Amino acid sequence: MRRRWVTMARMPTTRAAAHPRYDALLAQWNELLRRCQSAGPDDAPDPAPYGRDLLERWGEPQRRYHTLDHLSDVLARTTELTAYAHDPDTVALAAWFHDAVYRPDRSENEERSADLARRALAEAGVDADRTADVTRLVRLTITHDPAPGDADGEVLCDADLAVLAGDPASYAAYAAAVRAEYAFVPDADFRTGRADILRRLLALPHLFRTPYGQEHWERTARRNLTTELELLEA
Repeated sequence: MRRRWVTMARMPTTRAAAHPRYDALLAQWNELLRRCQSAGPDDAPDPAPYGRDLLERWGEPQRRYHTLDHLSDVLARTTELTAYAHDPDTVALAAWFHDAVYRPDRSENEERSADLARRALAEAGVDADRTADVTRLVRLTITHDPAPGDADGEVLCDADLAVLAGDPASYAAYAAAVRAEYAFVPDADFRTGRADILRRLLALPHLFRTPYGQEHWERTARRNLTTELELLEA
């Protein structure tokens, strides 16, 4: 019997299972993986243990921004941008894995998340080409800089950054959650590092790559980033 990457006996923790969208997210995952499995439903592994393991990861206690809420939001945004994707299911798989491994005190989260996707999807019966593209997309969230013509990369990156275009209250909650996730960093160091990130984002020709993102999110996101930068520099 082959060893699974998931802990088969793992049960939902109170934190993860208590999330109001836990059951809906698990059902969404099950449907997605079934569509992407190469074998028929009688031969392919059960998607549910993989989904439960992912939801447990997203519900870990060290997370404040990279949570089940973030996962749910990114998935919703990828759906919103479906018309711009080459392979929407591949983008959705990448969204599930893009922060599946997350420790705020480490810098290799995306690489470890990509490796998790590679191992899990191969075992779950997803073909090699799609698995490779999912891992590529997960790694792309390190830079959020898809190459010209990379439609799926554009959709995933725009979905991941759509939080920047929230209304003032939502953006303030996002910024506070990021700070809470890095509570171990002294305030002065955090302000300096965060300000550098905001300046780099504002210097980009476009925050968003899809026509939809540029039309609907770009202006608001730049306004939010500028406001946060001004507060950090005050």
